[in-house]
Amino acid sequence: MTGIKKIAALALLSIFAIPGLTAQTITSKSPHSDAHKQLLANQAKNKDQIRLVEKNTFIDLIDDIEPEPDIYTEGWNSKAVNPFKANEVPDTKLIDVTGYFMPVPGKITSNYGYRAKFGRMHKGIDLAIKSNDTIYAAFDGKVRLTNYEAKGYGNYVIIRHPNGLETVYGHLNKHLVKPDQVVKAGDPIGLGGSTGRSTGPHLHFETRFMGYAINPSAIFDFANQTTHTDTYLFDKKTYTKARNYAPSNNLAKAEKENPYRAASDSKNSYTVRKGDTLSSIAKSYGMSATTLRKINNMGSGDIIKVGQVLKLR
Repeated sequence: MTGIKKIAALALLSIFAIPGLTAQTITSKSPHSDAHKQLLANQAKNKDQIRLVEKNTFIDLIDDIEPEPDIYTEGWNSKAVNPFKANEVPDTKLIDVTGYFMPVPGKITSNYGYRAKFGRMHKGIDLAIKSNDTIYAAFDGKVRLTNYEAKGYGNYVIIRHPNGLETVYGHLNKHLVKPDQVVKAGDPIGLGGSTGRSTGPHLHFETRFMGYAINPSAIFDFANQTTHTDTYLFDKKTYTKARNYAPSNNLAKAEKENPYRAASDSKNSYTVRKGDTLSSIAKSYGMSATTLRKINNMGSGDIIKVGQVLKLR
C-alpha cells in the first residue's frame, strides 16, 4: 500500500510541476459566466448612451433655458462691471436714442422678463443669428469691457454710449474690439455664436442705464428694425416694461422735453424723418398704424418717405 501511495503522490507533483502552470493560474473557464459579464457590461453602456440621448434631447427641446447670471451683480468685481451706485441713479432720465443701429437683423427668440421656473430675471432679449454672423454696435460709444463667462454670457462686450446707456452683447464666438476702443453705431464688434450658457447660436442683447437693465423692447421696435421714438424716458418704476404710450402722471415732467409727447398735444402733423416707420410713428402718438393710415387716406401698400407730412388728427 505504501508503494501505491508514493506513486500517486509523485503523479500529483508531476502535474503541478508543468512549466508556467501554478495554483494561482488555474481558474474556471465557464463560457456562460463570461457571456453574462459581457451582457451586463453592454447593458451598462447602453444605459449611459440612453441617458446622454435623453439629456441632449431635453436641451434641444427646451424653450426657456435658465437666464444668464447677471454679470453686473453676480460673481464679478463691481468696479469693473458695474461702477454705478443705486443712490446716484436719477428717478427719471430722458435719453436720446437717435443715431442707432440694429445690432443684428434677427427676430426675438426669447423676451426680457422674469423666469418663474428659474427664479430670476432674463435681463435682455435673445435675437436669432447664425454662427459667426457679424454683431454691430447699437450706438456710438467706447468699449468698456470684453470678457468671458463660462456659466453665462460666454464671450461678451460692454459698450458705454454718450447718451448714458450701456449695451451688452453676449454669447459671441469672437471679440472684434478691445477695451477703450471708440466705435461708431454700426461698427462690427464681434462674431455671434453660442459660447457660455447657450444651446444654440443667438445674441443676448441688453440695454442698461447706470446698471439698471432696461427692457430693450422699450427702446427698440425689433419687428420693424427701428427705435420707437427719438427719445426714451428711463423711469425706475417702469424700466422693466416694454414701451408704454399711455399717459401717466409720473411722465408729466418729461413730456415737456419729449418732442413726440409734446407734439401729440400741440401739433396736428408730423414730418417723416430717416429711420421712421408708419408703425413707430403711430405708436409714438398713441394710435395704431391702421388709424394713422385712415387719417391720411393711405392704402395698405402705401410707403412713407422722408420729408412727407402726415396728419395726426
